[in-house]
Amino acid sequence: MSDSATVQPDPGMKDPDHILDRLPFLLRRNLVLRGARAFLEARGCVEVETPYAVPTPGEEVHLQPFHTVREAPDGVQQNLFLHTSPEFAMKRIVAATGLPVFQFARVWRNGEGSNLHAPEFTMLEWYQPNMTLEGMMDETEALLQAVLPPILHHSGHNLNISGPFERLTMQEAFHRHAGVDLLPTEGNAQALANAAGCTLREGETWEDLFFRLLMERIEPAIGRTRPTFLTHWPASQAALARKSPQDPRVALRFELYAAGMELANAFEELTDATEQRSRFEADRHQRKTLYPNRADWPMDEKLLSALPHMPICAGIALGFDRLVMLACGTTRIQNVLWING
Repeated sequence: MSDSATVQPDPGMKDPDHILDRLPFLLRRNLVLRGARAFLEARGCVEVETPYAVPTPGEEVHLQPFHTVREAPDGVQQNLFLHTSPEFAMKRIVAATGLPVFQFARVWRNGEGSNLHAPEFTMLEWYQPNMTLEGMMDETEALLQAVLPPILHHSGHNLNISGPFERLTMQEAFHRHAGVDLLPTEGNAQALANAAGCTLREGETWEDLFFRLLMERIEPAIGRTRPTFLTHWPASQAALARKSPQDPRVALRFELYAAGMELANAFEELTDATEQRSRFEADRHQRKTLYPNRADWPMDEKLLSALPHMPICAGIALGFDRLVMLACGTTRIQNVLWING
């Protein structure tokens, strides 16, 4: 198959984007989409749509949103951003209705691009009231089994979708694959470096080293022969997840890995608006410190007002394009997008 990311289009070429070459992948994409929609609807989930251009695109520190300006008929202008996730808006719907909801949302993340990343892509997000993190793992596993073949051949491995997925806490993963007792080191970068037997880089924080070890030692070792849920993240990485009542050192969060790809990120959702505001303020401070020249935006007060009304809930964001990559056995996200740019 031609590599559309590196081959320069020939002015005389009928199909410079190689859409026809990629048509089997694109038709498979439609099948996976219909299957995922049918699966969620059969479980009582309501499909919703939320705005893409929003005043607050998200609060994740390292994601860079696209910026735009909306002009009203009277000429008044408002800064808007293309959201990096529909999470904030969907939680407001759950808080208002108590319904389980899902969305195939287009999302945007500026500055991203690789075989696994596109600046515009599709996120399948769904939220299940009265569901625990374990319940969301069960449901996610069932969804993949409903839309994928039982055995996938991908990246040189036979990936077993039919059997139980591996469930591994972050503490267990670091002990098994990095020889590290992770949780006692949290916040102490030198202690983590000593435990891992590596050299701390200049200016490297505990969080920096945590993600370096995650990428270098943990991710290559998991999700190769069967998908792996990596669960119970250190509390500092809670984002919008609740801390565990049994162990406040960890957050009720998982990521799903398959065939060398991070496929999904899920939380047992935090409903404490005061704690969420505090986390957002810390994120905003860190973002301004690391990226002082990036645009700023107001905090999402509507979300914070809605959180106390949201039931116990689990939510997940699944990279739909990567799910299709698994179904097609391709390692390039560009192969499963109808148009690349």
